[in-house]
Amino acid sequence: MSLHSNIPTTTTHIPAGEPSLTELKAGQTLRILDLEGNQAIDTLFFSLANPRERYDVQRTLRRQGSVYLTTGSVLYSNLGKPMLTIVDDTCGRHDTLGGACAQESNTVRYALEKRHMHSCRDNYLRACAHDGRLGKGDIGPNINFFMNVPVTADGGLTFEDGISAPGKYVELRAEMDVIVLISNCPQLNNPCNGYNPTPAELHVWN
Repeated sequence: MSLHSNIPTTTTHIPAGEPSLTELKAGQTLRILDLEGNQAIDTLFFSLANPRERYDVQRTLRRQGSVYLTTGSVLYSNLGKPMLTIVDDTCGRHDTLGGACAQESNTVRYALEKRHMHSCRDNYLRACAHDGRLGKGDIGPNINFFMNVPVTADGGLTFEDGISAPGKYVELRAEMDVIVLISNCPQLNNPCNGYNPTPAELHVWN
């Protein structure tokens, strides 16, 4: 159970299918809240001091010994430094392998006419263009909070109905100053959002 009983320092509402870029200071706690349930929230983390230092999925999974993240998981950077620690999690499991939807993947997975549908990669690029510190080359493998991507017996991946529910959340404590880049996933072609993208919220405590 979360130890927070007071009003968060800041609250950010992320509309369905939209991006968000915010900063988190070392020692602050970020709650990512799935307001209506079954909503994938694609997230990347970068060092505020040096954005070339960013979340590294390979280092993180190797040190965790698991392909999923939950309470106690530490997110490591490409320089081997701890960036954030998951300190509370009411969902129980978060995907690290499914990646972010893009024009190209929508075309390959679904149909040519899906190419121009709104995607998480487009969201990332929109937020980066507006902010100016990050660019196309900074977009790498992300975490899909609340997304359910089981690994099959033969090592494949499947996109399944989410295991979250309204009001579920994950809380992360920042171990360094970080930039948090989010796409509140707009995907309509698989069940990661229940075929109905919904809003999310970010709460930050000092």
